[in-house]
Amino acid sequence: MERIDKLDRKILEIISVNARIPFKDVAAECGVSRAAIHQRVQRLIDLGVITGSGYNVNPKSLGYSTCTFVGLKLEKGSMYREVVAHIKDIPEVVECHCTTGQYSLFLKMYARDNEQLMDILNNRIQAIPGVDSTETLISLDQSIKKELPINE
Repeated sequence: MERIDKLDRKILEIISVNARIPFKDVAAECGVSRAAIHQRVQRLIDLGVITGSGYNVNPKSLGYSTCTFVGLKLEKGSMYREVVAHIKDIPEVVECHCTTGQYSLFLKMYARDNEQLMDILNNRIQAIPGVDSTETLISLDQSIKKELPINE
C-alpha cells in the first residue's frame, strides 16, 4: 500500500470527526488549496484508506431497540462461506465476522424487540444449514464508539 503522509493524516483526522465538513474548511485548516484537498481525498479513496461515506442512522429511531451480538458455532468451520451467504439475506444483521476461538462467526444485529429477536434466531439463523448452535449477548448500552486515532 502506498504510504500516506502528514497532510493525508491531517485530512483524515479532520474528516473522521465530521465527514460533512466542506473541503474549503479542510483546506483552510491544512493551509492548502481546496483542489489539493479534493485530490488527496480522491487518492485516499482510490487507495482504500477511506472506505465509505454517508450518514450513521440511529437504529432506535427506526424502531430497533435491541442490539445483540450472536456467536455462531458451525458444524464445520469450512462451511462459513455458505453460512455467510445466508446471513447476508437477513437485513437485521449489520456485521458478520469470521473469528477464531469458540465461535466460527460473530454477528452484530438489531431487533425491534425480544419477540423479533427470538424469531430471527430460531427461524432464520438457526435454520441455516451448517449452523450448529448460537449464543446471544444483548447489549444494554453502547458505551464507546469511535474511529481509530490518526497517528504517525
